[in-house]
Amino acid sequence: MHIAILGNGISGVTAARFIRKLSDHKITIISGETAYPFSRTALMYIYMGHLRLKDTELYAPHFYKENQIDLVQGWVEKIDFDKKQLLFSKNSQQSSISYDQLILATGSKPNRFGWPGQDLKGVHGMYSLQDLQKMEDYSNGLERAVIVGGGLIGVEMAEMFHSRSIPVSFLVREDSYWDAVLPPEESEMVNEEIREHGIDLQLSTELKKILSDDSGRCRAVCNSKDEEIDCGFVGLTAGVHPNIEFLKDSGLKMEKGIVVDEYLRTNKKDVYAIGDCAQLSSPPIGRRPIEAVWYVGKIMGETLAYTICEEPTRYAPGHWFNSAKFFNIEYQVYGEVPVSYDDELSALFYRKGKQSLRIVYQSEAKEVVGFHSMGVRLRHEMCEAWIEQKTPLRSVLENLTAAYFDPELHTNFHRAFIEDYNREHSPTIQLRRKPGLHNFWTTLGELVKSN
Repeated sequence: MHIAILGNGISGVTAARFIRKLSDHKITIISGETAYPFSRTALMYIYMGHLRLKDTELYAPHFYKENQIDLVQGWVEKIDFDKKQLLFSKNSQQSSISYDQLILATGSKPNRFGWPGQDLKGVHGMYSLQDLQKMEDYSNGLERAVIVGGGLIGVEMAEMFHSRSIPVSFLVREDSYWDAVLPPEESEMVNEEIREHGIDLQLSTELKKILSDDSGRCRAVCNSKDEEIDCGFVGLTAGVHPNIEFLKDSGLKMEKGIVVDEYLRTNKKDVYAIGDCAQLSSPPIGRRPIEAVWYVGKIMGETLAYTICEEPTRYAPGHWFNSAKFFNIEYQVYGEVPVSYDDELSALFYRKGKQSLRIVYQSEAKEVVGFHSMGVRLRHEMCEAWIEQKTPLRSVLENLTAAYFDPELHTNFHRAFIEDYNREHSPTIQLRRKPGLHNFWTTLGELVKSN
């Protein structure tokens, strides 16, 4: 059986790797972007000079040969689902590839909202290797860049330009950075961090239009306050959307993404979708239909491999998790962490400088449902176990040191967190153990044993 995988991101490569573990099926990964799969999250470090492209490759080139995974570089422009054929663009090395089963892992594309001038030279998103190259091409002699959109890609692009001492104006339409996702205190921490690095952060400000010079290149933007900002590059980072336009009118069921069931199956026989392009028709409780997150794609890839290899497996991502970096502040979120609270949920929050921790719990049952940390690295296994086991808040606080990934760096912070809690609550909390690796495994083992 021949399994074709369209897209060489983390979801497609993970699917290929696990299919190979489970079977001897013929596997072909197709992508027009690069010859070898690479870590998309590392693109910024190529620009900043920390890594070369080959340093970001997911596996060494010999891995694919040794595991009998064929790699084909070329752009697919159409799929004939009836004939089970992938049809390539005219400039590709081959015209078509036939398949028995097809995995669509086509990823995302940057959003464009019809802004006047959005197609000018020097206006680009930041998602693909080709986007990175365009950013590189326009950086030489660049006097100012304007970034539009207050998400994770926007702050990454700001850091990239900052690493080369290129001035940046950052237009964010919200009242505070990413305030639809981050609670107010954490959002303000990121505002401070961005401005501390000399970025011109313009909150409550939108892009109105992009202005052109005589050569068709952007020369300035006009914002929603009718202010003109001179620039030679505009980064469009106002989110992404599934890369599925080429599948329009193909008969594949699509809404915002490619609609899939709990087994990641589409409405077409022997066709599946995973990663950023997949939209779950009935997402698990607490999860969104489309989640363009690295680890989500990884889980989908592994899950689908079992189904394709005749071990039907439902997609079950578990509790929500995400991580990122805002210049020098690391960010992690586990479980349910709302921006605002009602009577059902409450939170403990403590900030000390560039570190903060928020623990969300059920107001009545006092069971922990979420963690949000800034500048404090937590252990994934511990946070997930506490949420999964519906651990009482008091127990979490007493064993808080077990959650720290590098406890030797956070001893003062976690003690200050508990001291702050004790000033407001009675009875007070006493930390049961000193921080350390043994404490982590012991606490985790106790949780598992008790359930």
